[in-house]
Amino acid sequence: MHERGSTSRRTLLAATAATALAAGSFPARADGPGKPDTGQPGTREIARLLARMSIEEKVGQLFVMRVYGHSATAPDQADIDANLKEIGVRTAAELIAKYHVGGIIYFAWAHNTRDPQQIAALSNGIQRAGLAGPTPVPLLISTDQEHGIVARVGKPATLLPGAMALGAGGSRAGAREAARIAGRELAAMGINQNYAPVADVNVNPANPVIGVRSFGADPEAVARLVAAQVSGYQHGGVVATAKHFPGHGDTVDDSHTSLPTIHHTREQWEELDAPPFRAAIAAGIDCVMTAHIVVPALDPSGDPATLSRPVLTGILREELGYEGVVVTDSLGMAGVRQQYGDDRVPVLALKAGADQLLNPPDLALARNAVLKAVRDGELTEERIDASVLRILTLKARRGLFREPYVSPGDVARTVGRRSHLLAADRIAEGTTTLLVNEGRLLPLSRRRQPGLLVVGADPASPTGTTGPPTAVLAAALNELGFSASALSTGTAPTQARIDEAVAAAAGKDAVVVATYNVSAGSSQRTLVAALAATGVPVVQVAIRNPYDIARLTGVTASLATYSWTDVELRAAARVIAGRAGPTGRLPVPVQRADDPAQVLYPIGYGLTY
Repeated sequence: MHERGSTSRRTLLAATAATALAAGSFPARADGPGKPDTGQPGTREIARLLARMSIEEKVGQLFVMRVYGHSATAPDQADIDANLKEIGVRTAAELIAKYHVGGIIYFAWAHNTRDPQQIAALSNGIQRAGLAGPTPVPLLISTDQEHGIVARVGKPATLLPGAMALGAGGSRAGAREAARIAGRELAAMGINQNYAPVADVNVNPANPVIGVRSFGADPEAVARLVAAQVSGYQHGGVVATAKHFPGHGDTVDDSHTSLPTIHHTREQWEELDAPPFRAAIAAGIDCVMTAHIVVPALDPSGDPATLSRPVLTGILREELGYEGVVVTDSLGMAGVRQQYGDDRVPVLALKAGADQLLNPPDLALARNAVLKAVRDGELTEERIDASVLRILTLKARRGLFREPYVSPGDVARTVGRRSHLLAADRIAEGTTTLLVNEGRLLPLSRRRQPGLLVVGADPASPTGTTGPPTAVLAAALNELGFSASALSTGTAPTQARIDEAVAAAAGKDAVVVATYNVSAGSSQRTLVAALAATGVPVVQVAIRNPYDIARLTGVTASLATYSWTDVELRAAARVIAGRAGPTGRLPVPVQRADDPAQVLYPIGYGLTY
């Protein structure tokens, strides 16, 4: 039995939410999940709803929380145990009843995203729990579905090229279509908020956390694609979230594990970091996510932006004119926990100007701290009301009071539909970038170069892959008429593995080598050099960051795919085989490894056939 329930029950539950907002005040969604809402909600009805809420309910609306389990009411025992240990409740329904949270975030590791029908049933169960409270309010259900290397929902959902691949494609229409498809499929599963697009401008090749999650290093190009994706997601029926304000693109530290500092001047910030956020706001972005980074030029206090009133209120609200919802990045990340305790962080974030508090490590502690701050006068109830009004208005604008539930039929018709899958392949074909092609080796010919060996890196597979990159590439090349075998050598191949690859290359017409973030001391360099020394032509494919070629010698051809998901590896195979042209252009510069001041391949570089 699906959690959605019967048609009559769905109608009754939806009517409960509508009644809470004075029925008739909010427009229905245009024509079902995945479609944009029309019209504007009535602020007086939202104000009346807010007036009926207790302070505990109001504070609950500020929190977006993780929860373990595939079901809102009947998760597996292991997930019940995890919920009891971390949150003090057994299920998502109990979490909502106890804390009145305004949102839930889905993770694959929390077992929320097994398959599309299960996700839809979980979403309906969560909404049912929200509408069963003393003041019925639907929830914002969110996830990180950036595509590329970050995706929480896997197949059979459509997996699309990630941001830097779309940056290489350079097509606003392609970026918009990718976001629209993603939005429609998320909406069909009841996920109504996506933490995308990434608006960071990745100007630092050493950035360990953004990298290919960014559209590129050109602020204006990034701004155009961010605006396109905002339009696509929101027309697809979900809340778009531009992240990570004020810009996480020039860090050498990861805010998950430390507190990065960006040393841009105010002028550099205006030139490099601000344009994508300005573009997102101009495009009508629903939500902006904060960054746990220090930018002394914007706030010399040393506080991370998430806790900085000069950044969130002074710049984002007052200077940029943003009036929508502000959500923090996860409050469980080290970048926001180094200077203050977990009880102070949520209070300081609200004082800075945040509205939603994402995934605190200890929900009870965080909630009680906010309630205490209200009782003590550190936070006024009017300040809480301002954030809750924004959150409720967003929920109404996205149609959640009118249509909080999704149907199994919509899931089946929408998620992974053939037209979406074909569009993903078509968009990916425009992203593969050719950097080197000595002697016009590419495209390979099935008649002249039938025997191929595919070797190389096998990083942990992101959602959306069917196996190691070597196996996926080999299978795709075999489907195109080659005879390809695969040998995974890993991201740090041993000498024994390198010797095995060299032996396997004997008699082959070409070797395709998948490389992954090659560093100065990486044994991937030794692998590539050893294969090149055999005299067999080497086709190197950078399957994450496109900078690998700067540290490699002896390759005959070099491609960049910006991710090792199936859709991008299949596109690379078609380019190698000549079934598609390499039309992608570098969205970031590739600098010399021994002299970063010198650029080997500039932004916009890319060879063609």
